[in-house]
This record gives sequence, C-alpha cells and structure tokens, in this order.
Amino acid sequence: MNQPIKRAFLDTEDGQILYRIGGEGKPLLLLHQNQTSSNEYRELMPILAKNRYVIAMDFFGFGDSDKPPKMYSIEDYAKTVILLLDELGIKNTSILGNHTGAFVAGEVAAGYPERVEKLILSNPVVFGEEGKAALLRRFSEGFQIKTDGSHLVERWAARANYVESAELNHSLVLDDLKCFGYPLYAVWAVANYCSKTEERFRQIKCPSLILWGTEDMKQFERLGLAKADNQHLIFTAIPHGKVVEIEGGTICMMNQRFEEISKYVIEFLDDKGV
Repeated sequence: MNQPIKRAFLDTEDGQILYRIGGEGKPLLLLHQNQTSSNEYRELMPILAKNRYVIAMDFFGFGDSDKPPKMYSIEDYAKTVILLLDELGIKNTSILGNHTGAFVAGEVAAGYPERVEKLILSNPVVFGEEGKAALLRRFSEGFQIKTDGSHLVERWAARANYVESAELNHSLVLDDLKCFGYPLYAVWAVANYCSKTEERFRQIKCPSLILWGTEDMKQFERLGLAKADNQHLIFTAIPHGKVVEIEGGTICMMNQRFEEISKYVIEFLDDKGV
C-alpha cells in the first residue's frame, strides 16, 4: 500500500517554499531539475516512502514555490535546503538530485557535510564555456508569453520526440507555464556554478551514487550544450562514486524509469557497506 504524500509550505524571508512529504524512517530529500517541480517525483515518492521519510521541495521560482526577489545561485538554493531540513528537525539526510537538483545536492554535501549521509546525483551535466554561452542564449530571457498562444505549442513540441506519453508531456508543460514571464533562475544558477563544480565536488566525502541517462546526454550533445566527455569531470571530482547508466534514460527519466531508478536508489541507501 502506497504511503500518502502531503503538501506543505515553508515560510522564508524570500517567500514560501512548497514541499511534499510522506512516509516514515530515515529521511531522503529529492531535488528536481530546471523548470519542473517536486512533481517530477510523483511516481518515485510513494515507492520510496514505503520505508523512508521522503521530502521533495519546489525550488524558488518553480512549481508552487514563490518567485524570489533576486536571482538565486546554487549556493542560495543549498541554503534553502538547510532551512527546510531545520524546519523539519532533520539533522542528517540522504539526498537525490536530478540535473539542477544534482548541483544543489552536491553543494549541500560539499558545504554542509555533516547534514548529508548519502548522495545520489542524477545526470549532473557540466557545461563547458561554449555550452554555458549556448545555454544562456537559449534560456536567459525565460519563457515569453505570446499573444497568439504559440508558446503553448512550442513547449509541447520541445519534448515530443522523447517524452513517450501525452500525459507526461501535459504535466511537464503545466510546470513550464508556471515559469512563463519570469527568468529561469536555475539556468543562471547552473551556468555560473559549472566553472566551480569540480572544485566544490572534490569536497564531497560521503558515499555517492551517480546515475546517467544514456539518451539524456545524447540530447544535450545534439543541442550543442554539453559533451559526453564532460562526464569525466564528475568522475574525477568524486572518484569514490558508484556509477550506474540508465539505458534509454532521458531528461524525463525520473518519471519514465521510476521503477528501475527506485531499485538502484533503495539498494544504494540500504547498503551498509558504503
């Protein structure tokens, strides 16, 4: 029987943060990627909550959290993680982060090592200088509302070749729409963090699992945003990390491959030898 997942808000100086919470046991925090929300983990949370106390938050600027009064950095997002953990009375937790969430998770592990038991980084794609420039050109102005409504079709078509289902695409577009008219805060945050990723991730000492979606990296290469060779930076910075490839995993793999991913996550978290 699935554990019920509830929603709540954390009040901060910069606004309210929505978070989802459910289950009992050792805590596990889930951090989403750019322009999605904690909804990215709607299938995964009930599985993990059977044996763990699972929390997923919407970063400022995304989902149902408030739009912050300033551009947030990865370090700023890491501080909001600590605020939430403090609010919930959690002194030590494992963290799973996907894409943007992986950078925030890594920064929490590097900057607040006493707060992280185990770390799972999913698709921590590092952008080189050309990739960063391309990323900012593509997304720096955020999504713009168009009078003829064509922005709706554009966002639907953006993932149509790999999203696998109309229902999932609909859910992702709904998250997109909550970002329209505002900067994509996390794009700026990731672009500015990439140059320091290796230095910061070298500070990570806790047991770490790295998940790579094979199709995800290919998509970034096709868009000219990142190269597969960039993966080696993560392997070099976290040489003790265990690596698992999710065959066919796309940028949407938390929703598409949640059963497979849950097995790797549970196995890693339950392994007392790491």
